Amino acid sequence: MKKLIILTLLIASASLRIVAATDVQGLVIDARSGQPVAGAGIKVKETGLTTRSAKDGTFSIFVLPGQTLVVEAPGYNKAFIKVAKQLVITIKLRPLPVPIESMEEVATKSKAPALYNRGIGLVSQAYDSEYYPPWNTEEYATIHDNIFHNPLQVPLSTFAIDVDAASYSNVRRFINNGQRPPKDAVRIEEMLNYFDYDYPAPDGQKPFSIYTEVGPAPWNPVHQLVLIGLQGKEIAHEDLPPANLVFLVDVSGSMAAPNKLPLLKSAFRLLANQLRPQDKVSIVVYAGAAGLVLPPTPGNEKSTILQALDKLEAGGSTAGGAGIKLAYNIARDNFMEGGNNRIILATDGDFNIGASSNADMERLIEKERQSGIFLTVLGFGMGNYKDSKMEILADKGNGNYAYIDNMREAKKVLVNELGGTLFTIAKDVKIQVEFNPARVQAYRLIGYVNRKLEAEDFNNDQKDAGELGAGHTVTALYEVVPTGIPFTGGSVDTLKYQPNPLPADRGYGNELLTVKLRYKEPAGQVSKLLQTTVKTTDRRLSKTSDNFRWAAAVAEFGMVLRDSEYKGNSNPEEILKLARSTRGRDPYGYRQEFIELVELAAALNYQ
Repeated sequence: MKKLIILTLLIASASLRIVAATDVQGLVIDARSGQPVAGAGIKVKETGLTTRSAKDGTFSIFVLPGQTLVVEAPGYNKAFIKVAKQLVITIKLRPLPVPIESMEEVATKSKAPALYNRGIGLVSQAYDSEYYPPWNTEEYATIHDNIFHNPLQVPLSTFAIDVDAASYSNVRRFINNGQRPPKDAVRIEEMLNYFDYDYPAPDGQKPFSIYTEVGPAPWNPVHQLVLIGLQGKEIAHEDLPPANLVFLVDVSGSMAAPNKLPLLKSAFRLLANQLRPQDKVSIVVYAGAAGLVLPPTPGNEKSTILQALDKLEAGGSTAGGAGIKLAYNIARDNFMEGGNNRIILATDGDFNIGASSNADMERLIEKERQSGIFLTVLGFGMGNYKDSKMEILADKGNGNYAYIDNMREAKKVLVNELGGTLFTIAKDVKIQVEFNPARVQAYRLIGYVNRKLEAEDFNNDQKDAGELGAGHTVTALYEVVPTGIPFTGGSVDTLKYQPNPLPADRGYGNELLTVKLRYKEPAGQVSKLLQTTVKTTDRRLSKTSDNFRWAAAVAEFGMVLRDSEYKGNSNPEEILKLARSTRGRDPYGYRQEFIELVELAAALNYQ
């Protein structure tokens, strides 16, 4: 009887504990303004369980009474909340201290010229009203998926390479906030090129190698998928040429939010700590006007550089055009022959005075890129984010574009991939593919919609194209419909003056296509040509490389997010199965993060 009583008490005690364990519903807000804090990381200290706050600051997490929630967000002090028995909890995050010294004083201390705009206010002036505006004015360029082409009518496909990865981290931001990303925010080539691939290193003096592979398309197995990969030459950080860098920082009022200027400053601290004595950095800011707050300073004077960064504050309107012009003037005045001359623009893209339209910015950058100065664009923030404008700046300015949503992404771009981000090994890189109509009845390029070129642009050395950084990989995919497979998409009437039916094989055997590439040396004006052929295969998907299957999984996820008419039988479960089987070596956890992102999207029913 005594044992029975003890057992009953144990069961009752366990039941009480089970009942007490529940999902806590929470809200994360700014302690000063009362506005919701989106994207805050919430972790149960004892179990390691994590989640993030949604756009409206809400979250839900499984926690036991007595356990501690650790809450952190860029620009805020970390909070530790011990949970009692409450089922609803509000967490107030205190903003990190904001320097009270004006940027004019920074300019004076750095002996900057009197270009500085005295109208720029302190962050406190814009803090409450600018953090999270109640409207959404984000802008994305319209993207329509590439269609299938018949190689008898369109035998050539030509495009510029793209090493940008901004779309992936921006898409990640939406999904982590519980939202489906806008269709036009999803650029599949940037999702593909967010990841490294194990392509062979280049031989000899060539700046990059070419890798190709063919296998079934997972979303439509009767179609073939053709992978074209480039591997840029690796250069050790200490062997990179000296750098002449100009940090061009948006300090307008819209940058006051914690995930903008405070995160930007923390990100640039990472980069500043990578600088060498032979490197030089200047800091230009712009709001209502533009000014120089740090003249060219050697990389080993880190305290001077970091002090100038720390004192940057936000307020005023946004004269982006004036800032860009001043940054190019500073870069030209300090140009290093044989060095890495580059402007790093950090902004939310919300230019609103002076030269500000997409056309204005495009013309301005096209004029400046002839100077031999490259441009890197780093995007920050949400709500008023102007992705379309920043993509144009990077594309037209011989540069690259990344979106920084957290410090982990900042470390990826500015530390782990520093050479690829900041040092160009080949410019104006173009790819042209010719399809063999005896083997291919239709093809389409997946992504690269904004990078397509006319066929004659391939041999035109005056036509701008993409840049490849040290150690960067580039991946492109074509979906191919082999001859003999039933296919009606994109059909046109039989041409009157073309051979019909098609002559036999004509001696090209099982050649599927020919890939040609043109590129210039970073300081060159005349392009060089490389080419290779790709043969057809009946290889099963399971026999393809990890490179191939990972790229296929990422592309398939992009098509699901875009709700593409070409997504075929795609679904998150199949994407997860493919991605999990090809994660491979993942030193920084980027591939595991992708898998978790697909899992979250599946839970949110992104189909």
